[in-house]
Amino acid sequence: MCAAWKVFCLSAIILAAAVGLAHLLVPDVVPVGYAEEPQASSAILAAFVLRAIALTAAWVAIITLVLLVGATLRQMFRRTAPRQS
Repeated sequence: MCAAWKVFCLSAIILAAAVGLAHLLVPDVVPVGYAEEPQASSAILAAFVLRAIALTAAWVAIITLVLLVGATLRQMFRRTAPRQS
């Protein structure tokens, strides 16, 4: 379980870093279809990469948290179940 918590914390840190970098480096970049004025292609690519990293880290965090909760519930119910012989 300790390794799962490490994965969860690492993915949460990566998610926060990617979102923070996106707001710091490319705050005004919007999807190409919604842009009224031309945008630099490097800014669009940077925003895309940071968004992909953030979404991947978010999914890893969610999946890890669900597995941790499931393992905890399994241990709880396994301890409280009466033993039959």
